[in-house]
Amino acid sequence: MRENDPKVERQKFICGNWKMHGTLEQTRTLLQGILSQWNSEYSDVEVAVFPPFTALMEASRLLQGSAIQLGAQNAYYEDDGAFTGEVSLRMIAELGAGFVILGHSERRTLFCETDELINKKIERSIATGLMPILCVGESLEERERGATDAVVTKQLEHSLAGLTIRHFSRITIAYEPVWAIGTGKTATPAQAQESHAAIRDRIGTLFGRETARDLRILYGGSLKPENAHELLSLPDVDGGLIGGASLKADSFMAIVQAAAQITSQQQA
Repeated sequence: MRENDPKVERQKFICGNWKMHGTLEQTRTLLQGILSQWNSEYSDVEVAVFPPFTALMEASRLLQGSAIQLGAQNAYYEDDGAFTGEVSLRMIAELGAGFVILGHSERRTLFCETDELINKKIERSIATGLMPILCVGESLEERERGATDAVVTKQLEHSLAGLTIRHFSRITIAYEPVWAIGTGKTATPAQAQESHAAIRDRIGTLFGRETARDLRILYGGSLKPENAHELLSLPDVDGGLIGGASLKADSFMAIVQAAAQITSQQQA
């Protein structure tokens, strides 16, 4: 966002990506802990949790009537068929999920997902009524050779191919510096802001300045209570896709609290 842009207050969005953690008992314990700490001060922050597939139904039951929303960590773009081991977008929507994470770096690197496959998933998720969170980001090797912008631009252009401005009210983007996920490393505030601003600029080029202005871009690289306030205060950081810190109610809710405090300060 440029300095001469009008002030934009995008709603902060805090997402807990549990990854492959969460038996049914652990799901109950974690969600009960989160819900017990929820209060009206957090009502201006959008919050969602993303348990593994096996815990979605139980999480949906526990979250019913609460302000916390539910999402899935991945899905396949076909509604049904001979796709052993896959779960369709329609299936997760049926369980009450409203969001789905697509293109996470672990899906790209460990399971060889391509931008073209992710594009199909994004198109189908929107058609199904879900709101996709598209993940983009560079590896350490790519950053060190100065390829961050080229890598992220390619991911954006190919993953969003065929979409139009009208789709963007349903899309969130998460920037993941892959080198900072699960390593304990964190992008500096300057690095995070630079990358988020570059993503917003690229979306502005592809889909228009107004679309870019309203788009929420989350930070997804080892965001935790200790750095949450500093990172979430950056002008182009609109929330966080939280990994490890989302597996403990206290740490996850500390991040939600930081987002709420920043929102309150902005509204004052």
